[in-house]
Amino acid sequence: MTLTGKQKRFLRSQANTLSPIFSVGKNGLTTTWLEELVMAIAKRELIKISLQQGSEETVDSVADYIETHSDISVVQTIGRTIVLYLPAVEEKYQKVSVALEKI
Repeated sequence: MTLTGKQKRFLRSQANTLSPIFSVGKNGLTTTWLEELVMAIAKRELIKISLQQGSEETVDSVADYIETHSDISVVQTIGRTIVLYLPAVEEKYQKVSVALEKI
């Protein structure tokens, strides 16, 4: 999904108060980790993840891995934190995507 500049700004403003709920550690990126990430974002639409100090991965490599192996869009990277967006499939979880369509 391609996001416009206005849509990204809206998502960044919505993510401002969120805390990271996933982290990448010394185990790195695995398919199991990505499956858990997809399951979590399917119910939230917008989440933050962080890279731990001991992680050998870089923010750019994690963002590229997520975008190439899933439908998740990287909205923003700040330091060792990444903001991710994926529109929810189920209607009861669609809060951010409904507001995003109006932009």
